[in-house]
Amino acid sequence: MGPPSSPASAPRRRRTLRPRWAGPLGLYVPGTSWVHRLGAGWKLLALAAVSVVVTWTQQPVVAVCALGAAVAVLMVARVPLRATARTLAPVVVVVLGLGAYQWWARGWQDALVVSAGLLAVIGLATCLTATTRSDQLLEAMTRTAGPLRHVGLRPQTFALAVSLVLRTIPALIDLGWDVRDAARARGLDRSPRALLVPFVLRAVARAHTTADALAARGVLDDDDADSGDDSSGPRSDGGDDGVRAV
Repeated sequence: MGPPSSPASAPRRRRTLRPRWAGPLGLYVPGTSWVHRLGAGWKLLALAAVSVVVTWTQQPVVAVCALGAAVAVLMVARVPLRATARTLAPVVVVVLGLGAYQWWARGWQDALVVSAGLLAVIGLATCLTATTRSDQLLEAMTRTAGPLRHVGLRPQTFALAVSLVLRTIPALIDLGWDVRDAARARGLDRSPRALLVPFVLRAVARAHTTADALAARGVLDDDDADSGDDSSGPRSDGGDDGVRAV
């Protein structure tokens, strides 16, 4: 028999891949509930109404009722419990910390209003994105932002910006985990330089890639064309040859 293998020569156990974090607003989950069938515009209106009521009343009973309604809607929509809990865990920790500070500074009633109100709005927002396809949500936000056209902001640009924010936050968090894992593999997980420099460089590279993709689809060209319409000078003959934004 050969000599016993030393712990250093033993094969390392392969680490399981960390599932992607979907962000505080979750991802679309197909379903047949009445929440899925409800129009995206009505869902946005309900979310805005609950936010205004909770903020305006500042009553613990209203905030708790709103939180209970959010939990009930999530159950009716049959949103996956484990995935939703994992998605909302970082947000819940932050909200509970904020509630603890409010309890210490202003009393338990204000802490309950802030904590329950925020959790209710976040829960309803999670239900909104979990039961609404991204194209329907984008179309509803475009219609809702129609009045912004009068102040010089295109509704399509506003809706696209919101969509980019919803997708960029989880991507940046995943990027941070990847950078940390790479630094840990090199034994540099405690080095701020090994963590911050690659993260900043890759985040900036992602921003440039996103900007190039928007420019290739004509989004930036449309913004320049809209600003050119307001000028008194004549437009060039090549102004209509731009690519239409999707």
